[in-house]
Amino acid sequence: MFAKHDQKRNAFMLNGSFADEGYDWWWHSFTAVNDKTGEEKSFFIEFFTCNPELGKNQPILGQEEYNLLSGHFPSYVMVKAGWWGKDHAQLHRFFGWKEVKMHKSAPFCIEAADCYADEYELKGSVAISPQEADAHPEWMCDSGSMSWDLKLNKMIPFNVGYGAGKLFRTLKAFSMYWHAEGMKTMYSGTVTANGETYSVYPDRCFGYADKNWGENFTSPWVWLSSCDLISKSSGKRLYDSVFDIGGGCPIVFGVPLKKKLLGAFYYEGEEIEFNFSKFWTFSRTRFRCRESKETVFWHVRLKNRKYLLDVRVKCPKKDMLLINYEAPNGSKKHNRLFNGGTGKGLITLYEKSPVGLYLVDEIRAEHVGCEYGVYDE
Repeated sequence: MFAKHDQKRNAFMLNGSFADEGYDWWWHSFTAVNDKTGEEKSFFIEFFTCNPELGKNQPILGQEEYNLLSGHFPSYVMVKAGWWGKDHAQLHRFFGWKEVKMHKSAPFCIEAADCYADEYELKGSVAISPQEADAHPEWMCDSGSMSWDLKLNKMIPFNVGYGAGKLFRTLKAFSMYWHAEGMKTMYSGTVTANGETYSVYPDRCFGYADKNWGENFTSPWVWLSSCDLISKSSGKRLYDSVFDIGGGCPIVFGVPLKKKLLGAFYYEGEEIEFNFSKFWTFSRTRFRCRESKETVFWHVRLKNRKYLLDVRVKCPKKDMLLINYEAPNGSKKHNRLFNGGTGKGLITLYEKSPVGLYLVDEIRAEHVGCEYGVYDE
């Protein structure tokens, strides 16, 4: 089975009732190399859009004191950029909707000042001084600077099927939708972060690109993905492999489905999918996430009629950040949402047989993108 691209699902989705209470974002993450020192650093860039029908000349920030007190919903385009590691940072740049161009020439094409994103290109910059970060807690970000000029080639997608299709989008069946057009993406170009220049190489960027949209988020929030995979059985790098897992507690027509994840493991040319919405595959998931004083841990088991996938990942908290989002209704319930890009793990794939489980491969994973968080009580 081969994974199917569907660029239409990467289109801007904030129309209809999502236009005045909805968000839509395009996420990109990758690893680059410092031109001077040769040191690796993992970066992320996101274009986050919110409530376009409420838009004005200036961005409306939901966490601003006046808007919190008056109940005004947020409305803006936010360019989020940053990096992971011991000096991790997330930087936010906001635009009012009057400053934004949503081009019709492609399924996904957005432009605001020098910030630009489509299926094949990313450009932009953001700079926040320490004084600005301290004076504007409603910006929900750190201080620092970053600029980028990148090309993208989305190699392997994860298409979750009819659950994110047109009918279910029209019905607003889910509160949060997901499509990974590039769960393995090749990036090339340059990034400058706090004055240091980094080069991005396609064969060692371990890139990822996906999209989320809807009217609210999920709690718990779980995400794991990596294409930096090496078989422990053969010792060889798996160039045509990637795994991607996401979800937590999807809400369908207002009903929460607890402990549900979507997952795919593209193993050397074959897509193995674990999708609870495709009931005929008998997909089941179990997961446990926990944190110690210094580390966040994930343990996920996914199975369908033919395979069982066991995923164990850990990431040091010192390399992660607490990523910030506000919902379209102005609430901010995720205040401890761990987000990282330097996780490490062990992936074990079994095939079912009449006499039990057959070990297909045991795989070492690095540069794992990872998230975990629950709503504040």
